[in-house]
Amino acid sequence: MALTRLNFQETLIDLIRARQPVLLVETHEADRVVSAVHAIAQDPELRRPRKVVTYTLTKGLVDGANGGRPMAPDTALSEAAKAVDPTIFVFFDLHHYLGAGGRPAEPSVIRAVLDSAREFRMGRVPHTLLIVAPGLTLPADLEKEVSVVDLPLPEKAEIEAVLNDIVTANAANIVVDLSPEDRERLLEAAQGLTMGEAENAFARAIASDRRLDANDIALVLDEKRQTIKKSGLLEFVERSGSMADIGGLENLKSWLEKRNGSWLPAASEWSIPAPKGVLITGVPGCGKSLTAKCMSTLWRLPLLRMDVGRVFSGLVGSSEQNMRNVLKLAEAVAPSILWIDEIEKGFGSASSGDSGTSQRVFGTFLTWMQEKTKPVFVIATANKIDGLPPEFLRKGRFDEIFFVDLPTPAELTSIWRLQLGQRLTGASRATGRLAITEDLLERLAEASNGYSGAEVAEAVVSACFDAFSERRPVEEDDLFRSIRNTTPLSKTQEEQIRAIRDWASNRAVAATSTEEFGSLVTVGASGGQDVISYRGGRQIEY
Repeated sequence: MALTRLNFQETLIDLIRARQPVLLVETHEADRVVSAVHAIAQDPELRRPRKVVTYTLTKGLVDGANGGRPMAPDTALSEAAKAVDPTIFVFFDLHHYLGAGGRPAEPSVIRAVLDSAREFRMGRVPHTLLIVAPGLTLPADLEKEVSVVDLPLPEKAEIEAVLNDIVTANAANIVVDLSPEDRERLLEAAQGLTMGEAENAFARAIASDRRLDANDIALVLDEKRQTIKKSGLLEFVERSGSMADIGGLENLKSWLEKRNGSWLPAASEWSIPAPKGVLITGVPGCGKSLTAKCMSTLWRLPLLRMDVGRVFSGLVGSSEQNMRNVLKLAEAVAPSILWIDEIEKGFGSASSGDSGTSQRVFGTFLTWMQEKTKPVFVIATANKIDGLPPEFLRKGRFDEIFFVDLPTPAELTSIWRLQLGQRLTGASRATGRLAITEDLLERLAEASNGYSGAEVAEAVVSACFDAFSERRPVEEDDLFRSIRNTTPLSKTQEEQIRAIRDWASNRAVAATSTEEFGSLVTVGASGGQDVISYRGGRQIEY
């Protein structure tokens, strides 16, 4: 669980009092660590005040205002052990000698840390070594000697303090035009940034026009987008489309709409928890990924896409750290949506022979999903659900598992209406005099029976290309010709689709509305053709 800043300080106090000799804080925010250490150095709970001494390669050991000199890390650790007053030694740059970045660790530095750990634990003077590094996989020799302390990204209150400071410092030269709602949105936009990044974003917003107003929210969001992009692990997906752009899937859309706003404090009055997530499986090309994108618009939350393949890097131990960084960033941006597309490709091999890396990364993610307290909604899509480990599918991980099948006739009609409306309306040269009537839509739906939504969209595009090649509007014949020239997935992957349906028949909730076609009952065969049988409805042949 992520710690607040106060809990970070309390954790440090507890570990120092317990004489834990070596602590590790993985963070890019060195100043926040030093500030926290100075804050607790004189805390009465420590009983004995501590001095604070920092170390860097360029300045060596620095005690307050007393400057130091360049010093090798093993020499600095030896000097630290000679201190006569209780001291917290904050060491920077040490990770370069302990194997960070895939470089081999230096045995002399490992031994110096081990010697310091023994001396600090058993010596007459209580010292603490605090290693600060942006990322470090500890050598095996140090794993049992070092306690890792988590410093989370700043909370909203800390970011608000940064905003107040920069506004106060520039009050004579700027105009602040923020309503309470705009101010709240500006702070939310900055969540997920470090203190330095938030300060830079606010400074940039002010410097552009000497004003701070609602227009600067987009600029701060752009700063956060760049930060997420630099991590290389998450992608900030722009909001696009709406639920109205999804043909069919009424059950799934209704489920998502009912949970809109359930992460807000007001929802606690109904005694409901924030939703954990949803797993959407089914036939490829039937709207799973589109639903994730449109959901961000519906809920007005940032959408972060995780590429599981990027989490698994070539350096030993870095995959686990990558996963922790992804989850920490998603929580810092919360409330947010974490989208994992085709999740079976990343976690479906959790038992493969890779020295246990996949299992450890998978275990980290499972534990987080079970115990997370921040409102991060996970939406995962899968084409081959049977490739996922069974513990991933049990209740408590996801709130619901939805099955998206090939569109029903009514859904096909809706999809054709949407696709033709997007391509053949307005000033488009392809529009012509083609009338998009209900009769045409029903005939198109009947002709494309067994097609996925993606295949319908591609058929419309193909018809537009035919018309473009002759520099004329699209005609009915173009649409029906595109349908005839397309071999749908329901034929090329008939066996795979049957297997998906067999799995979903009693393990998932149908994403299709049951109002017109009834509840999904069985998936089987009739007259040599695959069918879906709906209670109170018709048989749909594929």
